[in-house]
Amino acid sequence: MRASALSFPPMSSAVPVEALIGWMLLLTFKHIIADFVLQTAWMAHGKDQKHGWALPLLVHCLIHLAVALPLILIVAPKFWFVALIDFVIHITIDRAKGFVSANFGVDLAHPWFWTLIGIDQALHHLTGFGLSIYMAAN
Repeated sequence: MRASALSFPPMSSAVPVEALIGWMLLLTFKHIIADFVLQTAWMAHGKDQKHGWALPLLVHCLIHLAVALPLILIVAPKFWFVALIDFVIHITIDRAKGFVSANFGVDLAHPWFWTLIGIDQALHHLTGFGLSIYMAAN
């Protein structure tokens, strides 16, 4: 029997689909609010600078924590620490993006700009997916 080159492992029902979808919706809502509605130009531009990036980045990621924590506490207080994990991952992803932006001159005019934004957002979405799987399974 020959295995297919592009095959996925069989899906398990260990994670309740309803809980997974619920957590994904909640963390996606959190991300939209914190990354787009509440992020100011000072944060967005400041965190991508070569110098002086730490405070704008910290404030931006603390907003993510401030939005995530109450939402998680309302739904399932036992997962309060997931907001802290999300904070650490978010600050790491955004710092990596800021480092690339600052050190390789990736600004709006640069051909990599939208690719970098896309990778950043995909990593944040995958973070939400991973955290959702964890919470749904537990």
